[in-house]
This record gives sequence, C-alpha cells and structure tokens, in this order.
Amino acid sequence: MDILRLFYDCDEFCRESLPQLHAHQLVQSKGPRRQEATLSLSEVMTILILFQASGFRTFKTFSLHHVCQPLTRAFPHLVSTSRFVELEADALVPLAAFLSTRFGQCTGLSFIDSTPIKVCHNLPIRSHKVFRGVAQRGVSSTGWFYGFKVPLVINDQGARLAVLVTPGNGDDRKPVPKLARRLFGKLCGDRGSISHDLFTQLWAQGVPVVTRSKKNMQNKLLPLLDKILLRKRTLVETVNDQLKNICQLEHTRHRSLTNFVVNLLAALSAYTYQEKKPSLKLTVDELETLPAVVF
Repeated sequence: MDILRLFYDCDEFCRESLPQLHAHQLVQSKGPRRQEATLSLSEVMTILILFQASGFRTFKTFSLHHVCQPLTRAFPHLVSTSRFVELEADALVPLAAFLSTRFGQCTGLSFIDSTPIKVCHNLPIRSHKVFRGVAQRGVSSTGWFYGFKVPLVINDQGARLAVLVTPGNGDDRKPVPKLARRLFGKLCGDRGSISHDLFTQLWAQGVPVVTRSKKNMQNKLLPLLDKILLRKRTLVETVNDQLKNICQLEHTRHRSLTNFVVNLLAALSAYTYQEKKPSLKLTVDELETLPAVVF
C-alpha cells in the first residue's frame, strides 16, 4: 500500500470535511481534562488503515515492528500503544465519513452477500461482557456464531457499493431495500436474501434480483444469462474472504464497542486501496450488451 497516497487522501479529507463535521456536532459540557494529542487525526486514520492491511494480528506488534522503527520519519510524533488506543475513539466519525467517499460506482451488474462477524468464540458466550446486549447469536452456512452480520454489495469490478452492520440474528432480507437504493441493472444474491414481496419491490425500482428459487417458491425457468451470473456470485464471497483474512475484518480481541466499529471502518477502507481486486474483467461494451442479449 502506498503510504503517501493514503496519508494524502486522509489529510485532504480532514482538511476539507472536518470543519463541516464539527459544525454539526453538539456542544459538549465540561468534562474531565484530556491531554492534547500530538498525532493529528489524519495520522491516526492513516495508521489505523495501514494496520488493517499490514497482516499483523495485534496492533502492539504492528506498532513496535512496523511503525516505530521503519516509519519514524513519516510519523515523528508517535505515541505509545495505550495512548493510541485512546485516540481511536476520536477517529470514529471521520472514518465513517471517509469510508463514504471510497464507494465505487454501479455498473449495472451487482452482487450481494452477508458475512458473519464473530466477536467471541462460542464457549464463552454467556460470560462475554464487551458486546452484551448488542451482539446476538445467529446462524450461517458455517454454523452458529455470536456477533454481527455485514451485508455487502459490490459491482463486477470488486468495488464496494453499499455496506451495513446488523445483529447476528437479523434477517438477511431486511437490509436489502436500503442497500439497493442507488442500484440499477441486475442484482445477484443467494436464496436467503430474497422473498416474493422483496422481489416485487425491487422489480418496481428497476432492480431485478437473480437468485435460485427456494423450496417453498414456485420453480421458474431462468434465462441462460442469469444462470451464468449466478455462477459468478462467488465474486462477492471472494471479497468477503479478503476482508476477513487480509484486512482483518473479523477477530475476537475487541475490548470496547467503539474500537470494534473503528477497526471495522478501517478494514473496509483498507480494502479500497488494494491494487488488484477480484473482478469479472468485463469491458464497458460487454456490460452494455448484457441486458440486450436474447436467449
């Protein structure tokens, strides 16, 4: 990852957008005094995104072996690991706003899937305290888990179009209309993300959904094009795999809800800086001719 490009994007965003964010914040009452941070907010955001894409499993190891020694000249005002964890909370809202500027554009061919995010192992669920009352038990194709779900929509080039975070026991069909608000063309998903009413609603919006039929649904013949697109739905599963294994979207070491959200936003932002994203490698002409193909 190009550190200069990443820092330039974060610094320009903070310079242009932070005054607008501060103008909409509520006035805080006097609270306990906080020491002024030596690291700027853009530097904090840069280090967070670098960590999610670095491959290190713990931030302390990343800070000691990748930031303190090789990047001392790039970050001359570094702080300790415990102090940096305190500064992560200040980057929550700016990271969310920065992530919204990193969305791709709809090309007329989109894929949707939901991936589980475990916050702890199954055995200590009853004694887990960090996410008590927030995370929920859910089930996925790999079994039961305790945590959240992240529904994700991407285009044929692997760029993210929309993303949400829902409880682990949430219905996969509920966030689909919100995720598909700005889409057009075909939307490919699995059986769990469709129902008859939802299909009718999205069809009225001009977004036909392509899925395999459920057992309780009337079996319908699919055009050959839709059958081919369903075979390519593994593209979004590949993106989810990279988010978990490369960008560390999922781990069970969180100690606060705020830092969990910050790390999740940083991981989603780190994915946007990957040079080679999973793609179907379709040209613009091929995308334009897909709806016109007659079978």
